[in-house]
Amino acid sequence: MAENTYTVQGMTCGHCVSSVTEEVSEVTGVRQVDVDLASGRLTVVSDVDVAETDIRAAVEEAGYQLVG
Repeated sequence: MAENTYTVQGMTCGHCVSSVTEEVSEVTGVRQVDVDLASGRLTVVSDVDVAETDIRAAVEEAGYQLVG
């Protein structure tokens, strides 16, 4: 099991958190997603290593960007 943390830019409300959570949850191998609105922290727990590009694409699909 792998756990990775990212920072999401542009979220301003609970709907933003829901959108990011939903999109990232659909990435193959992702088991758990935790998004903290105040810090922008996105924590992803997966069964296997998931490529950052896959997480980045899911966040962008939700309308936001990963920092870094």
